[in-house]
Amino acid sequence: MRKRIEALAEHVSGENMAAMEYFLDGNKDPHGNGRYTVAARYLFDVKGAVASLNSAYWSKTLALTDVLNLMPQKRRDEWNKTIREMTAPDFTDESVRPTITELLNMRAQFLAERVDGIFRGLSGEHVTNAPEGFGKRMIIARVLSAYDTTDHSTCGLINDLRCVVAKFMGRTEPGWSATSDLIPILKRNWGQWVTIDGGAMKIRLYKKGTAHMEVHPDMAWRLNSVLANLYPLAIPAQFRQKPARKVKDFLMMARPLPFPVLSLLAGLRAATERISGWPERYRTLENTYRFDNLSTAKDSPAAAEAIRVLKAIGATVCANGWHFAFDYHPREVLDQIIASGCIPDQKAHQFYPTPESLARVAVDLADIGESHTVLEPSAGMGGLADLLPKERTECVEISALHCKVLESKGFRTQKADFLGWKAGSFNRIVMNPPFSEGRWQAHTLHAAGMLRDKGVLVAILPASARKSFTVPGLQCEWHGPYDNEFAGTSVSVVILKAVRA
Repeated sequence: MRKRIEALAEHVSGENMAAMEYFLDGNKDPHGNGRYTVAARYLFDVKGAVASLNSAYWSKTLALTDVLNLMPQKRRDEWNKTIREMTAPDFTDESVRPTITELLNMRAQFLAERVDGIFRGLSGEHVTNAPEGFGKRMIIARVLSAYDTTDHSTCGLINDLRCVVAKFMGRTEPGWSATSDLIPILKRNWGQWVTIDGGAMKIRLYKKGTAHMEVHPDMAWRLNSVLANLYPLAIPAQFRQKPARKVKDFLMMARPLPFPVLSLLAGLRAATERISGWPERYRTLENTYRFDNLSTAKDSPAAAEAIRVLKAIGATVCANGWHFAFDYHPREVLDQIIASGCIPDQKAHQFYPTPESLARVAVDLADIGESHTVLEPSAGMGGLADLLPKERTECVEISALHCKVLESKGFRTQKADFLGWKAGSFNRIVMNPPFSEGRWQAHTLHAAGMLRDKGVLVAILPASARKSFTVPGLQCEWHGPYDNEFAGTSVSVVILKAVRA
């Protein structure tokens, strides 16, 4: 290519230069006020062309390795500037091999540089930032520009922090776009804490462009340990000590979904269908989404996992296989998954959605009248609640994600552990409590305490409950058993109808 550039430069020099003026005159920049975009005497300058060629090939070479992703933001900015301004060294074997080899050998050093770069990038205008090391609260200024656009350099610092935390958690590091995908979610939640990366951090974005972050105490301790290796005399001992106890504001960190899965979910777009006729027109399908970036990953494990996540939050796979329909508006739910990286663990939350056939039997047994108030404890994503009168139904649910689903469906929802919640009394209670470790007994008895006179409680319970379980003060009758009703389990259940006389 260099030889071609030089040959072309020679060809258009001299007498042929005058002919080129005609080409330029007929191809003026329409926005250039009558000026040439580039004068002919500069267009074929060999030095400029070679500089452009060098930058292009340096960019391609760096893209073939992982060094740009592993670099701290400061180094990445320097390399991007070099390529953008076309000041890269000649792309020759003598310069490329040693440079790339050195960068590859520095990958371990980049971790420490990242931590140092993050710390130095904290806002000096805010006294919350401790000069001795990472504290619980950190503030980064100018995440957004004056035009409300993302400042990619500053966001790169946040992404660096997420990369380091991911390494501490044993996760694959996020790509450069992970934090760019996060910014729109933060904008939809101005001034509110958003939990990210499995509970390792929380971040709150303000309209003036400042981001407040709180790092899990275990993460702050590890970050300060890296800083202490760089500056052993500058980091006080208290900043280098492992926290003795957990901070109440932080939950135990969870194992988040892989970043490639989250990237696919972040690329979900509203699905459309063609309207017959000419010209071509399309209409947006209500609460239906498609993957914007799935074509390159259709058969990948990430795609299979992303589809599993969508099904877990209530999506129905459409006939074409790549459109996913919801019976509610899922944007807030998707935002929470993309940010936190997590969906509720089925075993931990004992979440086994009530199949519609069983839910209808339970609701029919409740005999809900037009004036009855209704409670649905441990509501999940509304398998029972969907059949209850929405305007008179109170839902209680422990999972924040499931609360988002219920709220999106229009239900009045309380986020709480049902066993620790009590508010008023109800005419009807319909429930599918968690089964493990006898929790169904505690949940059913707790619910019975909220039942009004002549009220009815209907509960889906394990088949063994029929043998000996009673609810003091209530007249009990049993229905079933019902076998193999719950997907993924072989459990048999019965339905209890208990009436307060």
